[in-house]
Amino acid sequence: MHLIHDPNEPAAAETSFAEFLKLDIRAGTVRTCVPFEGARNPSLILTIDFGDGVGVRKSAAQITERYAPEDLVGRRVMAVVNFPPRQIGRMRSEVLVLGFADAEGAIVLAGPDAAVPDGARLA
Repeated sequence: MHLIHDPNEPAAAETSFAEFLKLDIRAGTVRTCVPFEGARNPSLILTIDFGDGVGVRKSAAQITERYAPEDLVGRRVMAVVNFPPRQIGRMRSEVLVLGFADAEGAIVLAGPDAAVPDGARLA
């Protein structure tokens, strides 16, 4: 899912810390990345290693404006790992990779410092 919000919008409605903790956001390392052939919008398929607890998962991401597949292998990313899988074309996306829209609307990936191990959980 690729949503772009106006950075000048006010903050979203308050939520509780308990609600926030329902999201399982983990650090992982991209192991493979290939173009998503046949996707409606230009996309990449990332295989991400989240360590022993979560394992290796796949994600489809519309990030081709800023990233080439070869640039992402070995890159650290953050993703929500407990959303239900989504069928996107012929691919089953298992995690939602996190990023921010730049001024032109291209997605910039969010990633942890290299000292954070694969599988580390945010919060």
